[in-house]
Amino acid sequence: MIVILKNNATAQEKDKIKSVLEERGFIIKEIKGQQDTVLGAVGMAHMDLREVEVLPGVASVIPISKPYKLASRELKKEDTVVTVGKNKVKIGGNRVVIMAGPCAIESRSQIMEIAASVREAGAVILRGGAFKPRTSPYSFQGLGEEGLRYLREAGDKYSMPVCTEVVSPRDVAMMSNYIDMFQIGARNMQNFELLKEVGKTGMPVLLKRGISATIEEWLMAAEYLMANGTDQVVLCERGIRTYEKATRNTLDCSAIPVLKKLTHLPVIGDPSHATGVRDLVSPMALAIVASGAHGITVEVHNHPDKALSDGPQSLYPQQFEKLVRDIQALCPVIGKSLEARPRIIPEGIKDDSASSSSLSGKERIVAFQGERGAFSELATRRAFGDDVKVLPLPTFKSCFDAVKTGNVDYAVLPVENTLGGTIYDNLDLLESHPGITVVGEEQVRVIHNLIVNPGTKIEDIKRVYSHPQGLAQCKEFLEKHLSYATPIPFFDTAGSVSYIKKEKELDSAAIAGSPAAAFNDMEILKEGIETNPRNYTRFYIITREENEKFFKRGKKSDTASLLFTLKDEPGALFNALKIIADRGHNMSKLESRPIQGRPWEYSFFAEIWFEDEDYAHETFRILGKETANLRVLGVYKRNH
Repeated sequence: MIVILKNNATAQEKDKIKSVLEERGFIIKEIKGQQDTVLGAVGMAHMDLREVEVLPGVASVIPISKPYKLASRELKKEDTVVTVGKNKVKIGGNRVVIMAGPCAIESRSQIMEIAASVREAGAVILRGGAFKPRTSPYSFQGLGEEGLRYLREAGDKYSMPVCTEVVSPRDVAMMSNYIDMFQIGARNMQNFELLKEVGKTGMPVLLKRGISATIEEWLMAAEYLMANGTDQVVLCERGIRTYEKATRNTLDCSAIPVLKKLTHLPVIGDPSHATGVRDLVSPMALAIVASGAHGITVEVHNHPDKALSDGPQSLYPQQFEKLVRDIQALCPVIGKSLEARPRIIPEGIKDDSASSSSLSGKERIVAFQGERGAFSELATRRAFGDDVKVLPLPTFKSCFDAVKTGNVDYAVLPVENTLGGTIYDNLDLLESHPGITVVGEEQVRVIHNLIVNPGTKIEDIKRVYSHPQGLAQCKEFLEKHLSYATPIPFFDTAGSVSYIKKEKELDSAAIAGSPAAAFNDMEILKEGIETNPRNYTRFYIITREENEKFFKRGKKSDTASLLFTLKDEPGALFNALKIIADRGHNMSKLESRPIQGRPWEYSFFAEIWFEDEDYAHETFRILGKETANLRVLGVYKRNH
C-alpha cells in the first residue's frame, strides 16, 4: 500500500505510522516527493486499509495493484536516478549514460588500453567481465578475482566507476570490495538467491532482461533486489530470444517506453548482445537512445579479431568514438544530454573542489529566470545534475545580481533561440556586469505541451495562457484546434501552469514543457504542439570570475564569447575579422549592439571556435591592439 502523509504531519506521527506497519510485518520505504511524502508498505502481511487511514498524520492510503510494489510507478511517480561510484555518475533523469569496455578482461594491459580509449571517447562507466558464464564449458571463463583487480586499477586510473557481472552468491562479498556496480546477467535474472545476496549489499545493480523474460517477470526480479535492500537498480534491455536467426537476439526497443510508464527505475540498452554483429551495434544503439533509454552499454575491444569472448560484436575504438559523437548529436532532439565524463585527478593532487555538488565547501546554488518546471530549470539540471539546489528568480537582471552579490554561485540564462533569435537582454547584462564570466553552455529542445487541470477536456478550454513566444510558436495548433479560445500572454511558460492550477481554472489551459506539468501535478492534454519541431534554446552558464576554476576543472575549452568596440577608421571591422580568420578560428556568431549613452555607436558581440586555448588567447591579445576595447566574456566548452 501507499500511505500519503499530511503536509503538516509531525516526525512523531510518522514514526508511529512506521511502527504500526512494521509490527504487522511490512517493509517500509519512505519517499519524499516534490509535494508529498509517502510511505510504501510492502510484504506478505495483510491489513485493512481503514486501520491505517485513521492514524494521525495520514492523508490517504492507496493500494498498489502491481505485483512489483517497490519498483512500481504507483509507489513513486518521480524517476529514480541511480548514483554509481565515488565519481557520482548518474543514471536516469535527462541524461544519457555510456558504459563501455570489453566483454571479458583478458589481461592488465588489455583493460588499461581499452579503458583509456573509451574514456577519451566519452564513456563514463567501465564494464568488463571477470567471471564469464558461457554456454560451452570449454570457452574462456574469465580471470576471476585477478580480473577484478585489473578492472579496479583501470577504473581508478581513468576516474570511471566499474561494473562487472556476478554469477555466484558466494562471490558477492568478495566482489563488493572491487567494484562499484553489480551486473546480473540474462541467465541469472531469476536466480533469486543471487538477487537476494546482491540486494543486501545496497550497491547499484545493472539487471539484464532474461533471454525469454516478460516485462513483468523482469520487474519482479528487480523487486527481489529492492525488497532485500537496494533501491539503486538499473534495468537493461539486451534482446530476447525469438524465432529470428539473423541476429543473436531480437532487440525489444518497445520495452523501453513501456517500462518508463510502469516503473520509476532507469533503463538502458545493450545493442552488443542484442545483435551479436558489429555493424549492427551502432544503429541499434541510436535506436535505443531514441526510444527513451537513459543510456547504453557497449562492448569495445582493441583487437576484436583476437578477443577471447564475443569479438564479432565488439566495436573497434574508432567505431565507438563515432557512435558517441552520433549519440551526442541525437541527444538535443530527444531532450537529453550526455552524462559528463568524471574529471581525472592526477596522483598526488588533492581534490580541493570538495564534491560534485559543492563550491569551496558549501552547497552549490544555481539561479534561473522563471518558475519551477521552466525550460531554464531543465537546462540547469542538465548542466549541474538533478540534485542541485535551484533558485527561481523573476527577471534576468535579478539572476545577474544574485551571482554578483554571491547569493548564488551560478546562473543559467537563455542567450539564443533557433526561432526567436538572440536574447539581447542577456548580452546587454553581460556587458554591464564586469567580473561575471561565461563558463559553459547547455542546449534544450523546446517541446511545448497543452497542459490542463486533471479532468479538463479540450472542448472545455476557453483561455490559453503562455509566454508570448510560446503562444506564437504554437499558433498553427491553436488556430486549428482552439480557435474559439482566447490566448492570454503570461510572463513565463511554467508560471502559466502554476497559475491555472492555483486559480483552479478548469476551463483554461497553459502551454509549457513537460517538467512544468510534472512539478505542478497537472495533466498533459496534447504533446509537441509547437509549429516547428526544430526549436532549440541555447543557455549560458555564468558565474563570478573567481568561481570559474570550480566549473571548468578538467574541461577543454573550445569556444570564446567576445565583446569589442572599433576604432573610428575605415575598414576597422574588416581588420578585426581578418585577424580572427587569418589565425584559423571559425566565427559562429557576430551581432552589433548599440552602446548606451553614445548614439549611433555600436559594440560587436562574437563567438569563435578554436582548437588550442593558448593560441586563442594570443589571438585575443592581437585583437585587443586593433580594437578600441576588447572584453573576453568567457572561454568555455561548447555543447553542440
